[in-house]
Amino acid sequence: MKSQPDLKLLATFMAVVRRGSMAEAASELGYVPSAVSQHIAALERETGIELIVRRPGSRLILTAAGRSLARAAETLFDATARFQDAAHAIAAQEVVELRVGVYPSAMTYLLPRVLATLRDRRPGPRIRLVVVETDEGVPRVRSGDIDLLVAYRYLPEDPPLPSEALAVSVLGSEPLILVTGAEPALGRPVELADCLEREWVSGHANNPDRRLLHRWAGGLGIAPRVTLETDDLHSMLAMVRAGPAVGLIPATLLGQGGDTGVDRVVLPPGVTPLHREILAVSRPGARPPVVEDLLALLGRAVADVVSPEAAEGRQ
Repeated sequence: MKSQPDLKLLATFMAVVRRGSMAEAASELGYVPSAVSQHIAALERETGIELIVRRPGSRLILTAAGRSLARAAETLFDATARFQDAAHAIAAQEVVELRVGVYPSAMTYLLPRVLATLRDRRPGPRIRLVVVETDEGVPRVRSGDIDLLVAYRYLPEDPPLPSEALAVSVLGSEPLILVTGAEPALGRPVELADCLEREWVSGHANNPDRRLLHRWAGGLGIAPRVTLETDDLHSMLAMVRAGPAVGLIPATLLGQGGDTGVDRVVLPPGVTPLHREILAVSRPGARPPVVEDLLALLGRAVADVVSPEAAEGRQ
């Protein structure tokens, strides 16, 4: 017996099984009855065993071997059909699963509503989320472990940058808000001058947010005293709430009641507020439609952080 079955002969055999006669199978396939008979004979020669009992004047009867082959052939053709469906979907740039890396605060504040909307639009693809910081996620995009990375960039010269291995697009800019512990007794808005002698909280010395803070402060001629260091934004916000500490907090963390227990610091006239870029990082090449939809929704979500009024108008 051949190691690989002749699919044409198997297809004829399955038509005979379905129809119960050579003539009806021939009609279904567009063959003459003698061609069907020849196919069945050839298949029996290949298998080396009788598959169908032929009795004049009665319907054909499958042997035990014929029944076993029919079950195996049905499984084979089902698998072939699924393979063809998958191949057609891939050719149409559809995906079954999309692996998306996302930094923690975006996972908490940006993704839930975006994914709910996306599932209503495209219920098919499965979105598998991986919580990962930008510096750890970029190599995983290059390696193919992650299909799309939602990332941030504090300074324009910092990675991720477009390259032969990476496609980088800007989804929007997220404001960085200077906040300090709430001081109701002050009786007026907290100003930058009130914060110069306080403890400041930021990332570690070489972190992008720390370097951005010092670059910005240097341009203003001030030198913040960073004594509290953490890479976790929620911990940073907790330190600000706990005392008269000062820190730059991404706007997403301050929405929906996140600014409870803090005061926003009023900047002097003419001082440019800070922001960080929100990016989409993937490998170069055409993006499936589900990715384009996801990026459009994320861009809208980032814009809503800047302009909550616009978000309310779309609801």
